[in-house]
Amino acid sequence: MSKNFKSTACPEFESLLEDHLAGELGGPDAAKLSEHLKTCGGCHAALDLAAGSARLFAVTEPTPDPGPGFARLVMARIRAEQERAAGDKSIWRPFVSVAWRFAAAASLAVIALVTYTSTLHSRPQDNVAQLRATRPRDLVSDAGNPPDSRDEILMMMAETNHGKN
Repeated sequence: MSKNFKSTACPEFESLLEDHLAGELGGPDAAKLSEHLKTCGGCHAALDLAAGSARLFAVTEPTPDPGPGFARLVMARIRAEQERAAGDKSIWRPFVSVAWRFAAAASLAVIALVTYTSTLHSRPQDNVAQLRATRPRDLVSDAGNPPDSRDEILMMMAETNHGKN
């Protein structure tokens, strides 16, 4: 039955309708209900609707009794679910949340650092050309033969500064 269902039967006759369908209504109550049904369309509609349901119940077989252990089994499952839900509210939960955020931020920082350093070192020829354009002329002993790599530049700097310290 839906949550929005509202009975059209009058409140004082609603229980009499159920008894009438079950065949348990007799005497003055039966006469009172039959007189009321002649004048009340809401109770008559409710009786027709309930009669369809009663016919369905009469056709279906009764459900077998699940046994005495069924209630204990259901209650044990409910208690286990409640304990599991209570366990989720541990004192460490906020710390774990902060730790995951910290790990994510650290990962992003490492990715940014690796990306930055790889772009600096990705084109060594451009860096050597930049050093050639900006270095002082006294570091190079042979102006006609410029260095080809960083290693050669470091070796030249070491040779020129070796005796000065």
